[in-house]
Amino acid sequence: MRKLRAAVCAAAVLAVTLSACSTPGGTTAAPSPDGAAAPAAANIDRDAVISYSETEPANPLVPGNTTEVGGISVLGTLFRGLIEYDAKTAAPRNAVADSVTTTDSKVWTVKLKDGWTFHDGTPVTAKSFVDAWNYTAYSPNLMAGASYFSHVVGFAQVNNATADGKQPPALPVAKELSGLKVVDDKTFTVILDAPFSEFGVQLGYAAFFPMPASFFADRKAFEAHPVGNGPFRFESYAPGKDLVVKRFDGFAGAQKPNIGGIDFRFYTDLDKAYADVVANKLDFLSFTPWTSTQGGKIKKDLPDDRRKTYTYLGYQAIAFPLFDKRYDSPRFRQAISMAIDRKALIQQVFNGGRTPADGLVAPNVQGHLDNQCGELCTYQPQKAKQLFDASGFTGDIELTSNIDSGNQEWMEVICRQIQASLGHPCKFTPQTTLGDFRKQLNSRTVTGIYRSAWVADYPSIENFLNPLFRTGAASNVGQYSNAKVDALLQQADAAPSQQQGQALYQQAEKLVLQDMPTIPIWWQSGTAAWASRLHNVQPTQFRELDLFSVTVSK
Repeated sequence: MRKLRAAVCAAAVLAVTLSACSTPGGTTAAPSPDGAAAPAAANIDRDAVISYSETEPANPLVPGNTTEVGGISVLGTLFRGLIEYDAKTAAPRNAVADSVTTTDSKVWTVKLKDGWTFHDGTPVTAKSFVDAWNYTAYSPNLMAGASYFSHVVGFAQVNNATADGKQPPALPVAKELSGLKVVDDKTFTVILDAPFSEFGVQLGYAAFFPMPASFFADRKAFEAHPVGNGPFRFESYAPGKDLVVKRFDGFAGAQKPNIGGIDFRFYTDLDKAYADVVANKLDFLSFTPWTSTQGGKIKKDLPDDRRKTYTYLGYQAIAFPLFDKRYDSPRFRQAISMAIDRKALIQQVFNGGRTPADGLVAPNVQGHLDNQCGELCTYQPQKAKQLFDASGFTGDIELTSNIDSGNQEWMEVICRQIQASLGHPCKFTPQTTLGDFRKQLNSRTVTGIYRSAWVADYPSIENFLNPLFRTGAASNVGQYSNAKVDALLQQADAAPSQQQGQALYQQAEKLVLQDMPTIPIWWQSGTAAWASRLHNVQPTQFRELDLFSVTVSK
């Protein structure tokens, strides 16, 4: 949701300082990135509320407790962190931060800009960040994003949660991270337990957002009516239907939105959302269904200036609930991977419109290496059958996924491929919504091999590994654990340079792929579609709409 200034504001620069990466703002409509002529300023409806298809947030909108795509998308409108990421390139730049500096990647000093307030009028201060981070890290608060603070000195004293994320009866010995210190209203320091060159890149992610004093006074009231510091303020929420945010005219960011608000609509049928956008009943759909690719349907339904194909920072996969002992055998997991014909799947379902994944780090992320997966991500039915027979697996093979974002067709194709390759029954069990699906994953009640996808929180190779594959990490819902992987990730985190860190992250990625707790299927790309009244439409690297560039004609 941000505009490009210069590519020099890259992650490598950020490890030293972000103070040079600010962008001047304004409300003038930019040239349309899709090539369509933008309407003149006099014809822009700045009070228009656009309708936007999104999956329903799985939890109340508390930044430190939100890790899934739908919730992150909404939070991105309500909050702004120390930094933000460019819509086109994902390059980081300052937002609330005036500067983020370090000389050793271990001790970091953060200085805030003047003029930032929450939607309730209270100021955003250094304490707003420090209090929010402490609350998220403190394990009795059961925040899903707690592990993002594991690098900060004192984490072990405030978080004694078990590897499965549960809080033992005994309380931690401290409630605040000793590595966080408020210097004054506009300054705080962060001391890490070891150098971590990627730390600065993280700071635009939701877990690092500031929180107002009202949250700590009454969390339940906050959950019913979230209060952020972002470009839009909370208006209303109808569970199962929609969530509405309205433009916050007190927003202190350099860029200002040119729309009046967003109506996030929770479709359970992606084909219905697509039909509505074609009929101008829905303004924006970030991800059109597979059915629109069949026979060139989308080209017949929508002109070029109402659709755009784009790549983004992520991959689609299936993964194993390793808390279920039936999936213990790496040979079984490797067999499932080699039983899948990715190219045939992509041709059949998406008319060739995806690229098979050969690793766990997206190609457009610094540090990516091609073919990290080797033959384990290729179609090898004979080897797959041999590995499967040697694994001792019994019972039907079950696949499961939410189907409110167009996943049923390709999951069913994979199931048929697995059954044909292994000569063993496979069944697909649908889950209606992402919210219901996530609840089952979080409660460890999923019994089948489940659909998994990763859209980067921030543009770093580290983000494709630590949150997903480190023991006890925030998004490690399958409970994968390997001490060698943990050690490599720890070494990579503490590497004295990003280049050295990336080499260690790559080693960890390769080891994870040998274990195969997650089977990569394709690199993420999609086709966005929108109503005829929208202009300057730019899908971001995080599969969202750039809400600062989009305009609505009167």
